[in-house]
Amino acid sequence: MASSSSSPMSVNGDGNYSVITVASLKETVNGTEWLLDPSAGNESFCIFRVPKCLVDVNKNTYGPHIVSIGPYHHGEKHLEMMQQHKRRFLRDLLAQTPPTGPGLDDYQQAVALREEEIRGCYSESTLKFCKDQLVDMMLLDGLFIIELLCKIGGLSKTPIGDDPIFHFASVFTYLIRDLLRLENQIPFFVLQTLFNASRDSRHASDSSLAELALQLFESAVEIPYGDHDQGKHLLDLLRLSFIHPSMRLKEINLGFTSSSVQIIQSAKKLHLAGIKFKARHAQNEAMSFLDIRFSNGVLEIPLITLDDLCTDLLLNFIAFEQCYSHSPRHITTYAAFMSCLVRSPTDAAFLCEHDIIEKYIATDEEVANFFRNMGKDVPFDIGQSYLLELFKDVNEYQRNMWHVRWAGFRLKYFDTPWSFLSALAAVILLLFTAIQTFFAVYAYVLPPKDE
Repeated sequence: MASSSSSPMSVNGDGNYSVITVASLKETVNGTEWLLDPSAGNESFCIFRVPKCLVDVNKNTYGPHIVSIGPYHHGEKHLEMMQQHKRRFLRDLLAQTPPTGPGLDDYQQAVALREEEIRGCYSESTLKFCKDQLVDMMLLDGLFIIELLCKIGGLSKTPIGDDPIFHFASVFTYLIRDLLRLENQIPFFVLQTLFNASRDSRHASDSSLAELALQLFESAVEIPYGDHDQGKHLLDLLRLSFIHPSMRLKEINLGFTSSSVQIIQSAKKLHLAGIKFKARHAQNEAMSFLDIRFSNGVLEIPLITLDDLCTDLLLNFIAFEQCYSHSPRHITTYAAFMSCLVRSPTDAAFLCEHDIIEKYIATDEEVANFFRNMGKDVPFDIGQSYLLELFKDVNEYQRNMWHVRWAGFRLKYFDTPWSFLSALAAVILLLFTAIQTFFAVYAYVLPPKDE
């Protein structure tokens, strides 16, 4: 009997079926413009498109609002105004450069030498930009950022008051937020290359590029540590500034897994189990909002201020840690911890009352939604987190029945001044009753002798 064979079928653009042959399949594969770079898992790849699952949960958080930096959002029409302003900054920079200083050709050459290294930083292919296009983009965006930093830091020879950007607080605020979006980054070594090359175009200073960048961001957020320049880009530079040097070791698997260590309960449930909550401020030597501690039944959590900038920052930090597998996930761990604590508006209100959350967003419901969404669809392994011991200690404390019973007694009788006074009155009444009973029994057992 003759054997028959069938060829795979595909649907073409007009809805008709066509046969897929080996030759056509090879042609399709060879002609595909790959969206994901084949080497995207390498350590050099540090700038990513945010996964759709995260974008769907927190829309308008990862893409730029007024200025594009790098290739992912280059050329989008709603960003054209700031694209023109980049050219204004470039003009100012070249105008204040002495005759012996670098010209535009020198900057282009310095960036062109690192073209392949630049392409190796983007997980999504940049092949749609030819060499000249990519170099010009990096040059314009990089010098824009450097001139911005120098204007803020007082190093630019062009007065800051002459620039319309700084006359509108809302524009400047959005500009800072856009510089810290994951999809809106260029490699830090590009900035460093251009910063070194442009030295003759600004006032002399010992400030490093990292110091100038953190000085800009410090106008919007409090930065605990600025003693490093190891960031892959500006977002990573700021992320590292919240991680104490003692915490910057890579998290390693300590033999625990998510199944062997339980997550902790919500703030209100922990409170009912006898755990006290205390805000850690600067005077409590809190290193940053990551510096959470638990000892003797007291959970100390640094104050965090929830505003538009802070929420954007946290979400972009988490997105970077989720995409970049060569970095410890401290912010992701913090997100998981807070998602455990804040499961309802009641939990949010409780932490606000204890000065652990300072909110500039409208309601407790929105605070609860933010923390729920912050940890949503984010893989997390307690066994590899810097808070592993804290999770274990909190759960062990909560399982102790004596702590639970004492907490129930304390909350019932000593939670408010009125309950305390009622309990005190009951104790005094009981004491008087006991004394009265004692004397009555004493008089009966040992009556007074007649003289």
